[in-house]
Amino acid sequence: MAYDFLLFLLFSYIISTNIHACKQIERSSLLSFASTLSAPPLINWTSLDCCNWKGIACDQDGWVTHLLLPSKGLKGGISRSSLGNFTHLTHLNLSHNSLYGSLETQFFLSLNRLEFLDLSYNLLSGELPLSLPSSNIRTVDLSNNYIRGAIPSSFFQQASNLTSFNVSNNIFRGYVPSSICLKHSSPFLRLLDFTSNVFNGNLAPGLGECSELQVFRAGDNNLSGLLPEDIYNATKLEEIALPLNSLRGAVSDKIVNLTNLAILDLYFNQFSGELPFNLGKLSKLKFVTLDFNNLEGALPPSLMNCTNLVELRLGSNNLEGDISMLDFSKLSQLTKFDLRLNNFTGTFPISLYSCTSLKAIRLTGNHLEGQIQVEILSLKSLSFISLGFNQFTNLTGAMKILMSSKSLQALMLSGSFKGEAMPAGDDMVHFDVFQNLRLLSMAYCQLTGQIPVWLSKLKNLEILQLGFNEITGPIPSWLGTLPRLFYVSLQNNQISGEFPKQLCRLPRLLYEPNIASQVDDTSYKFELPFFLGPVISNPSYYLWSTLSSYPATIDLSENNIVGDIPNEIGQLQLLRQLRFGSNNFSGVIPNQISNLINLEALNLSMNHLSGKMPSSLATLNFLKDFDVSYNNLQGLIPTSTQLQSFDASALEGNPKLCGAPLPNKCGQPNKVVDEDNNNNKDDGNGHQLPWFNIFVVLGFMVGFWGVCGSLVINSTWRYTFFDS
Repeated sequence: MAYDFLLFLLFSYIISTNIHACKQIERSSLLSFASTLSAPPLINWTSLDCCNWKGIACDQDGWVTHLLLPSKGLKGGISRSSLGNFTHLTHLNLSHNSLYGSLETQFFLSLNRLEFLDLSYNLLSGELPLSLPSSNIRTVDLSNNYIRGAIPSSFFQQASNLTSFNVSNNIFRGYVPSSICLKHSSPFLRLLDFTSNVFNGNLAPGLGECSELQVFRAGDNNLSGLLPEDIYNATKLEEIALPLNSLRGAVSDKIVNLTNLAILDLYFNQFSGELPFNLGKLSKLKFVTLDFNNLEGALPPSLMNCTNLVELRLGSNNLEGDISMLDFSKLSQLTKFDLRLNNFTGTFPISLYSCTSLKAIRLTGNHLEGQIQVEILSLKSLSFISLGFNQFTNLTGAMKILMSSKSLQALMLSGSFKGEAMPAGDDMVHFDVFQNLRLLSMAYCQLTGQIPVWLSKLKNLEILQLGFNEITGPIPSWLGTLPRLFYVSLQNNQISGEFPKQLCRLPRLLYEPNIASQVDDTSYKFELPFFLGPVISNPSYYLWSTLSSYPATIDLSENNIVGDIPNEIGQLQLLRQLRFGSNNFSGVIPNQISNLINLEALNLSMNHLSGKMPSSLATLNFLKDFDVSYNNLQGLIPTSTQLQSFDASALEGNPKLCGAPLPNKCGQPNKVVDEDNNNNKDDGNGHQLPWFNIFVVLGFMVGFWGVCGSLVINSTWRYTFFDS
């Protein structure tokens, strides 16, 4: 009895192990697939049972059903021969690798049980096959590849169970396939993502038939025309994202039917008209991004009922009205508030001080007035303030309030507080001043006075912009001690004195790996993208939000700075822009400038520089902007592919400078052409006499016969000379 029982247990074990052991043919196919890739060691398939291999799962019969190898560094081609034998495969995930090739129709047809397909973030190309591989398919993600062409009209014929379709960041063109939403095609669709392709034309009706659709994205394409009215029938929509297109027309009042809408992203289009009066009925709205359109009228008061709002971005439109009359106090979740470049009037909205979650406020380029109140300090998380190009007053008062903020990292006041004095005074120099400020912009304000001492306390300051003011006095030497400063813009002022050598020791611009590793946080991202300059309607200027978007710069253009350019300038090896134009610099161009191997812009124009251009300038291979015009430079322009590629205007105004790209040629290499009028006498017949050559010959003759003639005449002298 016991013997029979043991046999039964042994037989059961053998049966159970055989049930889960993988098929030999599929084991061989997996090994063949791995052998075609350049990184098979990462897979490490060595055991006998392939069902136990990493990334592999099998059904009870030993057929491979899951092949999941995302982010494994796989490199190689993908084809039917490598994966077509897995006829029971239901889940295929090879995303975030370096696979290439096209998705052949036969490859798709062989995977006729596939439910989940993720080949995103690879190098796949070619066009889509005529149809999806299986009527069981639920999720398709082909995003971030190089797949091109139109999506075939027959592609979704078998997609009766499709719930998610993502082909963003490819090269698809033609029309967005609205037919995907026909009831007999894909009734369960929840996500459609066509972002960042080359789709064009109108959005055809049909999206309203997707009764389960929750996310629709088609931003960054070439779409035009009106939004199809039936999109407002897809009442389960939670996100509509169509930015960076050319869509037009008004935002329909029917949008209030989308009671589940949380994200409305339509920025950089051509939408016009007023915002729907009852927009506040969309109580679930969290993110409203309508920047760069042609919207007009006032903000609907009902918008204040959207108490779940996290971001409200309506910049660069034609909106108007007194925003100080609106009550924002209900928006307790609001973190980003951006109304830049509109026509709003009134004062800074006091009710915003109640939005204690605010991290960013931008009201740049409106018609606001008044002063900054101390209540702004109640916004403990506020890190980004941009109030430029308004009519605010009392800059000193505003700075005394804001400098005690511990959260503030970006403060942009350019174009406001016109004609006031630069905030200064002993009471502004204390230990806690702007503890975490990274960016300070007070340009275009016509501020008077000198660069204030309290700036020396900003140990985290990285970008300083004080250009286009009326600042006088010298550049303080302590500016070169700020440990993180890499962008200094002081152009268009009345700054005098010499360029301080201490500025040539800015730690952030020195090539010292130990220092660079401590302060290198160029990937830091501000709460809102910004543009350091005057009000410009071009949206591309407002898409930068990381520090790395701003090149290491020293700009002192259009001041009254005198003296030599110090040789120590060559220490700033990480500098990318050096602009000294329109000053009173003298002396020579230091040879050490050639040490600035990362330099992209060099402007020394309209100074009093003299001497030859250093030949080492030819080694600056990254120059895109170069100008040394209107100085006193002379000699041959150094020969390099880079310098000769610039227009002659970059070197004009130097009469003694010669060689390409200037039209005047040098007589001999490295020899200066003498253009002094006093040495160019005319013989009266339009020809210049060669006086220099005449004098040389006469001098030689006089000297020769003065000595040799005496020897010929006096024999005693002759014998004495040759005997010595």
